[in-house]
Amino acid sequence: MAKKVKSNLKFRVPAGRATAGPPVGSILGQHGLNLMDFVNAFNTQTKDLMGKDVLVHLQAYDDRTYTFKVIGQPVDDMIREAIGLKKGSGKPHAEKVGKISRAQLEEIAKVKMDVLNANDMDAAVKVIAGTARSMGVEVTE
Repeated sequence: MAKKVKSNLKFRVPAGRATAGPPVGSILGQHGLNLMDFVNAFNTQTKDLMGKDVLVHLQAYDDRTYTFKVIGQPVDDMIREAIGLKKGSGKPHAEKVGKISRAQLEEIAKVKMDVLNANDMDAAVKVIAGTARSMGVEVTE
């Protein structure tokens, strides 16, 4: 018989630097999960991305076990990194804060292809371009 899923959790953690403190401790603690097992497995799995935030999808089961998947860096972080931005625009449609090229969008799309809701590269680039526009970044050809 399959395990019963108690909850699906999504959170953002610095790669290779998870600790039993917040945000990991407060999220996993309320579900009665073993913090150190997660911290050790996560830090080992993400040490090559050290210093960057990554998204984690975790499924907690009734028997206090769990499985987790590291989704990688959020798209908005990748866009900011690609064009050297500190943060996106507070008024994205009125104030533009930078420009990104199609080639840069394609690089990001290649990395994120497996987690995007897109069937091909062109659709993936459109998804990434939409995120860029919502941050106040102008998309150039």
